[in-house]
Amino acid sequence: MKITILGSGAYGCALATVLNDNKHSVTLWSAFEQEANSLKEKLESPKLPGIKLPKELRFTSNMEDIKNSDLIIIAIPTEFLNTTAKKLKKYYNGEPICIATKGIEQGSCRFVYDIIKENLNTEKLAVISGPSFAIDIANKAPVGLALASQDKDTIEIVTKALSNKRFKLRKTNDIIGVEICGAIKNVIAIASGIIAGMNMTESTKAMFITESLHDIKSLIKGLGSDGDTVLTYAGFGDLLLTATSEKSRNYSFGYLIGKGASKEEIDNYIKKTTIEGLYTLKAINELVNDKDVQMPIINLIEEIIYEGKKPKELINFLIEKP
Repeated sequence: MKITILGSGAYGCALATVLNDNKHSVTLWSAFEQEANSLKEKLESPKLPGIKLPKELRFTSNMEDIKNSDLIIIAIPTEFLNTTAKKLKKYYNGEPICIATKGIEQGSCRFVYDIIKENLNTEKLAVISGPSFAIDIANKAPVGLALASQDKDTIEIVTKALSNKRFKLRKTNDIIGVEICGAIKNVIAIASGIIAGMNMTESTKAMFITESLHDIKSLIKGLGSDGDTVLTYAGFGDLLLTATSEKSRNYSFGYLIGKGASKEEIDNYIKKTTIEGLYTLKAINELVNDKDVQMPIINLIEEIIYEGKKPKELINFLIEKP
């Protein structure tokens, strides 16, 4: 198959290695010509240290190059998704699309699936989500992801493109549940990092993750979807990985807050690092308030990060939570 990946960051490049192993023709698109040229010349990404990208990969900054693709994979940050989708619309010709981006758009509270669907007017959409750091994928570690779609043909095409002996996909039709899990786990990971930064025990960390799973399940059900999705790769699997690993940028950001790092140190980390949970936090807060769903942990995380509430309030919250 001819496959185009929109987004040449760590995750896009990592997925490209899987697709190349599966003998597909892969083009990586970047919004920045300089980045595309650097990847083409060096076959290395600074976001995937130590990884040599396959020489068969193609790199471009020209959106027109998506033409005649058998599959388009989207792996760009949520905040740039709507703008990119509008550019894509000019060249889109009904190709199936697999969304690897996680998050909720600020202001509109739209999920990634809705942004793409509304811009391109297509039902040929799938979402992948699960515990999978880009560096692990690129290093050929076995990983498992949830694959959500309501279009059978799209599920078959994405499965054919990505599945192999080290890349497993479990199918579901619960798109909303998978997207909620993929978005909120980054926010929860920040709070988990805060707890770790306060030198809390493993028992307390496990307590927090368990309570978070209950809250995520309630949120999914409150938005009219299947609460059991919290037990999939997209739910428990991704939360377990992101909320416990120092490889997680969201967890590491929370750790700085929990250990009492200076404002200068925290601001410097934000400047140099993409922290998906920070972008998603405000959107999730707006979403739960708009849908009248009770999820006070989200309000508390926002108060700690933006309003100066003490991190220890997280512990008090866990004990007092009904």
